Order: sequence, then C-alpha cells, then structure tokens
Amino acid sequence: MKILYAVQGTGNGHLSRARDIIPLLQKNHTVDILVSGTQADVELPFHISYKFKGLSFIFGEKGGVDFLETYRKSNLKGLFSEINSLPVENYDLIINDFEPVSAWACNFKNLKCIALSHQSAVLNENAPQPKKTDMLGRAILMNYAPATVHYGFHFKAYDRNIFPPVIRKQIRDQVIENKGHYVVYLPAYHDKRIIKVLKQCKDTRWQVFTKHSKKSYSEDNILVFPIDNEAFIESMATSEGILCGAGFETPAEALFMGKKLMVIPMKGQYEQQCNAAALKQMGVPVMKSLKEENLDRIKNWISEGQIIKADFPDQTEEILNKLLDDHLAEINPGEPKQGSIPRSLRKFRNKVIKKISKQL
Repeated sequence: MKILYAVQGTGNGHLSRARDIIPLLQKNHTVDILVSGTQADVELPFHISYKFKGLSFIFGEKGGVDFLETYRKSNLKGLFSEINSLPVENYDLIINDFEPVSAWACNFKNLKCIALSHQSAVLNENAPQPKKTDMLGRAILMNYAPATVHYGFHFKAYDRNIFPPVIRKQIRDQVIENKGHYVVYLPAYHDKRIIKVLKQCKDTRWQVFTKHSKKSYSEDNILVFPIDNEAFIESMATSEGILCGAGFETPAEALFMGKKLMVIPMKGQYEQQCNAAALKQMGVPVMKSLKEENLDRIKNWISEGQIIKADFPDQTEEILNKLLDDHLAEINPGEPKQGSIPRSLRKFRNKVIKKISKQL
C-alpha cells in the first residue's frame, strides 16, 4: 500500500514523533513523507518527498504567538498553489499529523484524510478544556488541518481513539539521573527575559535552551544553550526538574522521565491552554506567565514541588496497526477512499477558496 505521511514542521514535537512512526509504517508499506512549516529544530533522517512552506505560527519573545509576524510571513497564494500541486489522489492512504497542505488537498478533492495527532485528542469533547472559552482559538484548531477520521495522543485516554504519548526511543533509552539542575524550554520567551526572572533563584542551577541565540553563554547561575536535540535530551535526563511551555511532547517526556514539571502555556495558543488544563488535573503546577511577580511560585516549586507519576507504555506499533486495520479493508490499491466532509466544513472551505481566488 502507498501511504502519504504528512507532518507539521512548526515546533519540534510532530517531527520527534515522526522519527518513531515512519520506520513502523515503512515495515510493510511504501511511504512518502511530506513536511510543511518552519521553526522546527529537529531533522528527519528520512527522504522527504514534499517540502512545503505551509502555514506556520511564529513564536514571539514575550510568551505568545507573534500574530503580526505570522501574518507577514503567511502567503495564501503560495499555500493555495501548494495545495493544488499535491497529488493526494495517487495515494491509498493519507495520514496527517496536523499538516495543512495535505489536509486541505484532501478536503478540496473530497478524499479521506486520517488525522493522527495530539490536536485530534485536544479537540475531542471528552478532553479537558480551559475554564475560559476561546471560540476563535478552537475554530482555528478545528480548521487548520481538517480531517475526516481522528486518532489522537494525549496525557490520558479520555476517549476510545485517544492513546498515550509516543515517547521516542531516544528518550526511552536514556539513563535517568539527577544532577541537581533545572531545564528551561520556553521558546516563546527571549532568553534575556528568562534570565531576568530566574537569576533571582540564586541557589538553583538553570540550563536554558533557546531559539533566540546561536551561541552558548552563561550569566550568574544560568547556562544558556542554542537548541540542540542531543544536548537537550541529556540535560532533561540528568535534571531535577523541567520548566517548559504547555506543549505536548516535552511535558510528556518530562513525566515519563519522572522529573518535577511546571508549565507556562503560550499566550494565544488554544492547544496549550487545553494541555495546561489536562496537566493541572494531573497535579502539575501551571503558571500564566513568566513574570517576577510569580517568582515565589517558582521558588516554592523548586523547594516543595512533587513528581507526578505517569505511565506511558510503548504502544506506537499497536496504535498504527489499529489505524491500518480500521481502514485497509476499505481500500482498493490506487483508489483513495472518498471522505465524508461535514457541511459546516464545506462552507468554510468554499469561503477560503473564494477569498484566495480574489487574490490570485
């Protein structure tokens, strides 16, 4: 069977998960890989059949998404061209990890698109939601990469098609120690802003990984490193605790390693607000922002924070087998299964086409 596996390239989590999923798919099937988006620091060690600009959210330096920069760097004409150029009809199955080009290509051609992503779990009605409703954020999440079938990953199995996080082999194979330092990964904050707050925890050794510096340096009790996958994993494995955004993969890996965890959800990012709600239910401390007024909470977490135990068994191959078994019987080679697109999504699609057509 010929599979198109499409991965979101904004951030590191999707690509990190793909490193484990792709070899399992390749065992018995021909797999073409599509990556779209920017701002990732993880490379895939596989041949990439399609590399697109896609539609990326740009991280700011003050704790949130930089919507102005996101708008400036967006190119609807280019996105529409990428969608039209992708021959999704040549594949028996399209598996999508929150990737917009292939998702909308399937949508326009009324073909089935199978979502295998954390976002699918977040959108499930049984998954934890933030107290404050963000209708716009939820609408963006629902329409960014529309799919006809959903399989999701989350911290807990909130529904039938929600599974444990994919903890990459590189993490599972790590020797876990505690050398007393704390790891910080807050890509939406500039390292200078992080240092200003954390250097006031004078007795704590911090190792900060940042997107905003290409060189390592130190200041007081803080070591700052540019993003490096190997160094980051080693730092996490030997740390006492991890302070990070409320993404999915890094908190899941911290819980798997048995590390103290505190999260700061990114402003204007609905998915992270949902993750924060789920983590808070589990007992993980959540802060709204990295400000000096929250310093006492950080100090309290350092001195009294507890390790939240989480069991994430290695079920990746089992999950993929279930997905394939669910859909193989429907497929004739070379004839992609037609998708069933909800009326509301068809209306949204038609509005998008009309808007983009005016710009062409």
